[in-house]
Amino acid sequence: MHKHCSTPVKQFIPRGDMTVNELVCEMGKAGAYNGGSLFHAVEVYEKMLSDPDMTKFFALSGAMVPAGMGGIVSTLIEKGHIDVLTSTGANLTHDVIEAIGCHHYHGKAECDDVELRNDEVNRIYDVFLPNDAFEDLEDFIQDIYCGLPEEPITISNLLKTIGEELDTGILATAAKHDVPVYCPAFQDSVLGLQYWMFSQFHKKTILDAIGDMHVLLNQVFNVKKAGAVLVGGGVPKNFTLQSMLMTPNDFTYVIQLTGDRPDLGGLSGATLDEAKSWGKIGEGGTGVTVYGDATITLPILAAATLERMERK
Repeated sequence: MHKHCSTPVKQFIPRGDMTVNELVCEMGKAGAYNGGSLFHAVEVYEKMLSDPDMTKFFALSGAMVPAGMGGIVSTLIEKGHIDVLTSTGANLTHDVIEAIGCHHYHGKAECDDVELRNDEVNRIYDVFLPNDAFEDLEDFIQDIYCGLPEEPITISNLLKTIGEELDTGILATAAKHDVPVYCPAFQDSVLGLQYWMFSQFHKKTILDAIGDMHVLLNQVFNVKKAGAVLVGGGVPKNFTLQSMLMTPNDFTYVIQLTGDRPDLGGLSGATLDEAKSWGKIGEGGTGVTVYGDATITLPILAAATLERMERK
């Protein structure tokens, strides 16, 4: 047999009673393309979650909460599988909208957007969100902002304060389990715009963004091992990976779920091998990239890995 041809591709045989993990394992036996990559991502994620010395990072970008993916993040926090969360401000804005009782709605990608504008409905591809939700958000968040002390507060502590006033969602679960939530692009969100509006008419509590860096870097300096799941790219991905640059440590495991191309030079599509050149991922570290829609790959990754963990 040729030295390069030792493991044959097995044809996928579906069954009506397959569990998610069994589905993924069959995809692994087929082993090709991103189905095979998703199998390897589950293998790596299981190792990451099974190691008691592992500090587990999670980066969330893209419109994941409007797409119904916020519950996955909350569940992983609840089960102790996220120690540090970094998110876009947009996902956290939509998380609060859901937590205060408003909803995102199934819509259509092909529609009359001018008509939606006139009807005060906002579109996120095929998800609709009425303006009423932002009015309710404003009432809720302005009350919290008005109650802030007249002293500097880090963005992560501000987000914890918001989470403590909620019963469900990412911020609520993170506050309950004392998991820090970092949002380095907080201004780039409706929560940030609402804070600007608050600052125009009320006492100017200072948001201390660099204060979060002190806390995060102290934690990163002291990790024994580190692993990360990166959903999408942008600021959360970079903020998570670059935390290692100032330390002698690096990431042991990294899983990346992305739909972006690497050949355009952007960080969102950058390969995990490229991250090794920066020392973000260790020389012997393991990185798996799964290309595709994260509303497909993230639920499968989470469900299959949790099935394995609960079986243990």
